[in-house]
Amino acid sequence: MKNFKPVIAFVAGIAIAGTVATAAINPTPSITACSDNRTKVLYLATSGTCPSNRTAVVIGNSSTIDAKVIASLVTPSVVSILVTSSSGSGNGSGSIYKSSSTTSYIVTNNHVVEGAASSGTITVELLNGDQYKATIVGRDANYDIAVIKINFGNLPEIGIGDSSKVSVGDPVLAIGSPLGLANTVTSGIISSLNRPVTTGSTGAESYVNAIQTDAAINPGNSGGALVDSQGRIIGVNSAIATLSSGSTSGSIGLGFSIPINEAKRIIDEIIATGKSTRPVLGVYFDPTYTGIGAKISRLSTGEAAEKAGIPVGSVITAINGVKTPTTESAIVRIRSMVPGASVSVTVTLPSGAEQTFKAVLGSTPSSTS
Repeated sequence: MKNFKPVIAFVAGIAIAGTVATAAINPTPSITACSDNRTKVLYLATSGTCPSNRTAVVIGNSSTIDAKVIASLVTPSVVSILVTSSSGSGNGSGSIYKSSSTTSYIVTNNHVVEGAASSGTITVELLNGDQYKATIVGRDANYDIAVIKINFGNLPEIGIGDSSKVSVGDPVLAIGSPLGLANTVTSGIISSLNRPVTTGSTGAESYVNAIQTDAAINPGNSGGALVDSQGRIIGVNSAIATLSSGSTSGSIGLGFSIPINEAKRIIDEIIATGKSTRPVLGVYFDPTYTGIGAKISRLSTGEAAEKAGIPVGSVITAINGVKTPTTESAIVRIRSMVPGASVSVTVTLPSGAEQTFKAVLGSTPSSTS
């Protein structure tokens, strides 16, 4: 029997490490959508009631999912993205995040559009097949998030969920354009939470505190929506694990999504300013360290760790009570927080003693490449 080894790829190469932290179980109530009596298109009911030309439809709670109803509600808010550049072409997916009368902002992955950052074109295709040229509003390579816009408005915005309230076992749908096949819907569950995942090439990594799902995600799904039982986006699909069989393969039930709570801060900053920030502890990790935890090789002057009194040579073993068995998991935990957050950093001191320090994270501009 051939021994296959799992490899992780962007949906295109990633490494995975660390442990899993569980989230509190917070059941969500059912919600009401309104089905247009003529077109059958679904709209969220803003007040829980529907006008006379629409019929109320109750959408399930966190333990059940009506895939047909949710797909009808969400697919108009998910788009296909085609990128062409001097290096070639590729496709991905995106979600309509904000839409005014003239402009629509679409969320996707940085790795979907970065090829057209300096030259090339980005084309967005809507559910009805209409296509529009898009421009990049801003990109964040550290979180693998990008926002693009089209000069066309009054489009249906995707509902925003709360990724801090999801639990392992919750049903989800992944919606996007795998292999360019627009409006593809697959179903599954949340398989794990807080999965430390790194994507990208050495020196240009993205770090994600990912939601893991077994909903089928394939190349082209990047930037698409992972939605809950009420049709609200809880994650931006970003990467998959494949088998190292000598060629690129598809889904094996290991997909990874950027939690929307983590992505939302980046998205809102980009829309407001064209740029984004990331939190800073102010440490450099020792890449040669092979023990458990993340060993600090030096500190940044004036940053959070130095101010908190954490000494060089310490090994970070937990952040806010969550164990960090690897350097990657420590970076992911820090990146999942917001600038200015107060965190507890537990370390093994050079003396061998354990101590917990309180630190207030700093802020720095996030990378766009």
